[in-house]
Amino acid sequence: MKTFYTNALTVTLLISAISLSCGNKTQQEEPQQTTSPIIGTWRLLSGTLIEKGDTIVTDYTKNLSFIKIINDTHFAFLKHDLTKGKGPLAAYDSGGGTYSLKDSLYTEHLEYCTEREWEDNTFRFTVTLQNDTLVQRGVEKVAEAGIDRLNIERYVRVTQ
Repeated sequence: MKTFYTNALTVTLLISAISLSCGNKTQQEEPQQTTSPIIGTWRLLSGTLIEKGDTIVTDYTKNLSFIKIINDTHFAFLKHDLTKGKGPLAAYDSGGGTYSLKDSLYTEHLEYCTEREWEDNTFRFTVTLQNDTLVQRGVEKVAEAGIDRLNIERYVRVTQ
């Protein structure tokens, strides 16, 4: 009987040692992932468009709602009016695609868009992040739509 308990204890210790050793090995082999600080959901506060000397500032905290969602590889944006599609301010836009971020250079490749002539265009922006505020600034050129303008967008991180 003593031999049985000794063997059982030895087997238990051996299994525990192997389990711990495998667990440590797996943790050591996994590369450390760094999460990009722009990943998350962002609410657009204001947008400034400067084109041919004209400046248009849009306050997205009144009458409109616009969010941008960014994950590891893709972004998407959604904009709609706050009047449920009724009246002269009715609006809906959406789009998305892939992006890259290197230092402060944020590049979007728009694959899907309500405004179809914007699809398959690449836009380069400079982003700055301070606390929960993201500012995106860059030139948008869409030859097919006759667009060539500076776009400055100010976002706040959505937390819930």
